[in-house]
Amino acid sequence: MTQNNLPTAEDNLHPEHSRDAPLSIHDLTVAYHRKPVIWDIDLDLPEGKLIAVVGPNGAGKSTLLKACLDLIPRVSGDIRVYGKPYRQQRSLIGYVPQRESVDWDFPVSALDVVTMGVYGSIGWFRPVLRRHRAKAQEALEKVGIGHLAGRQISQLSGGQQQRVFLARALAQEAQLYFMDEPFAAVDAATERAIVALLRELQKQGKTCLVVHHDLATVARYFDHVILLNMRVVAAGPTAEVFHNENLQKTYGGKMPLLEEAGQALRQNLS
Repeated sequence: MTQNNLPTAEDNLHPEHSRDAPLSIHDLTVAYHRKPVIWDIDLDLPEGKLIAVVGPNGAGKSTLLKACLDLIPRVSGDIRVYGKPYRQQRSLIGYVPQRESVDWDFPVSALDVVTMGVYGSIGWFRPVLRRHRAKAQEALEKVGIGHLAGRQISQLSGGQQQRVFLARALAQEAQLYFMDEPFAAVDAATERAIVALLRELQKQGKTCLVVHHDLATVARYFDHVILLNMRVVAAGPTAEVFHNENLQKTYGGKMPLLEEAGQALRQNLS
């Protein structure tokens, strides 16, 4: 409480949520044209985990991320990052958007895009110094495309473009990362690079929330999963909640894809 005994925003954290959670979502509902897209989402994310958000097309996976990041309006809901309102904690968050949502014709180089990731620490309208560009270059090196720093982003392949945005998130040195389908339409080498990056972030104690579409790789890449179909069907450690029964509840029936995922899970656990 403050000295005048008025509650602060931090004091108003809902009691069922933990102040230590990287992300707490309370009673989140989002609607487009009065039609709910996601509703009644209530979650605490565990720290230091690689967390997949999995569900069918139209389940609200990207909407969930965007609502948490204040990129779209919410009908209801309270979002906390380490117990405080999102707007107070933006510097702790890195974001990798869907590649399709980016204007790749914008005339900037790969290094320029990654340098944007350090603007928060520089301060807006302050000069970008050599050390800031060196930090951005280092991030490009980490994702394997340091030699493309001067290349205009429209001249990069899809996998290279994805790596640029991963490098930008790295340059932010965040604690909590939101990634919206980073594996979509990338080559095998880029997929391996993304997995290596996720595991390196986890070793550093970071938390990654990743929208993921490939059920066959969930158990191999992630140790925690959120099964979503407008509402949360199940959430928890992958070994406990990622099984055929929950997948059928999430996807609305038995499909060959679910069988493939179940087989992959059994192989991963054997």
